[in-house]
Amino acid sequence: GSNEASGHVDIRFPRVRSKIQGHQRMIDLKDKQIILASGSPRRRELLSAMDIPFTVDTGNTFDESWSSDTPHEKVPELLSEGKSFGFHRELADNEILVTSDTMVLCGTEILGKPKDRDDAIRMLKVLSGRGHQVITAVTLRDREKKKTFSVTSNVFFKELSDSEITYYLDTYKPYDKAGAYGIQEWIGYIGISRLEGSFYNVMGFPASRFYEELKAFLD
Repeated sequence: GSNEASGHVDIRFPRVRSKIQGHQRMIDLKDKQIILASGSPRRRELLSAMDIPFTVDTGNTFDESWSSDTPHEKVPELLSEGKSFGFHRELADNEILVTSDTMVLCGTEILGKPKDRDDAIRMLKVLSGRGHQVITAVTLRDREKKKTFSVTSNVFFKELSDSEITYYLDTYKPYDKAGAYGIQEWIGYIGISRLEGSFYNVMGFPASRFYEELKAFLD
């Protein structure tokens, strides 16, 4: 649709209906059901784009906290596993649960989801003109085994002006995103000068690594 009044044009690409029948998928799920225990629309979109069928169930009892002596780069794995074991029910024999956690690390500071607009401004000023790491961890678990892995991408922002920061925050309201930005939004187009590693990992799901790990998990 297009909102003429604000001058903001929202182009939605028509969703391509998958022509894939169950037996023609690249990955043979061997009658396993995949449950994505995440409320993130980006994770749903990425898993769906990989032609992997799944259901979403976000019921969880896990309290997202960690001790101060946990090495920063291990926090996403800790939280991803915590979400897995905090799932609200036992898994059935044919189920594989997928949980995930994404963290933005700039120097020694972990940037979570901003508390409010002022906090988001502070975060984007911290990220401006320098590199940071985005670490996404994923846990695969069934009744017999679990596998947790994490992937790191290095992201570099140009110097962001105050007006660019406030425009982005007020137009896109990225308050549900770690580090107060989404790479797939306006700020990514105009502000990210360089990226080392997986783009989709920065969006919140390390797609290519997940594909390999899921195949190995199913073997």
